[in-house]
Amino acid sequence: MNDEMTTGVPPLPDTPLARRALALVRETESTATANHSVRSALFARLRADHQGAEPGRDYDPELLFLACVLHDIGLTKAGDRHQRFEVDGADTAAEFLTAQGLPTAAVDAVWEAVALHTTPGIAERRGTLCALVHQGTGMDFGWDTDCVDDATGAAIHAAYPRLSMATTLTDEIVAQAQRRPEKAPPFSIASELLRERSVPPHRTRMETMADAARWGN
Repeated sequence: MNDEMTTGVPPLPDTPLARRALALVRETESTATANHSVRSALFARLRADHQGAEPGRDYDPELLFLACVLHDIGLTKAGDRHQRFEVDGADTAAEFLTAQGLPTAAVDAVWEAVALHTTPGIAERRGTLCALVHQGTGMDFGWDTDCVDDATGAAIHAAYPRLSMATTLTDEIVAQAQRRPEKAPPFSIASELLRERSVPPHRTRMETMADAARWGN
């Protein structure tokens, strides 16, 4: 990944906390998952601009970046605990941000956005931050990308390549669920991915939907 300003790629927040969060993700996540996390942050910001949401008034741009870039931290070794990966990720993100001195209200806002990022119909009703994190992660799967022109999309993917992202995420979620069945409660995403991987052709709907979407896998 490239932190330097790249033509067509929106700049990442350049605060000490944002840099530390990005470093944590790079050090602990797979490259495909880390790239997905950063692209989600970039797409979320583009969605905010498209919707006319004003940074500093409608949402905090640093919190948006933190929630997006940390949204899959539950798939790391440190985040692999005994709850579904979204909740483990929210807890892990909250612990990191608390240790960095982020105020409790801001930590809680990031916790909620991370915990709800896979929950359509609820995330959109929990405020601008939750909605944008949910939308940004979905946009990286190629859904609702009307606010991203081809040149910007190409520049983002040149800076942060996909590397079979949907398959990598599926592998990581399923591996956790196989080791810890309690991480895949009935009707959760982890439970469904585990079920789909266990039967031929062993290709999940998340992967096939990504294959067919705008950015591919």
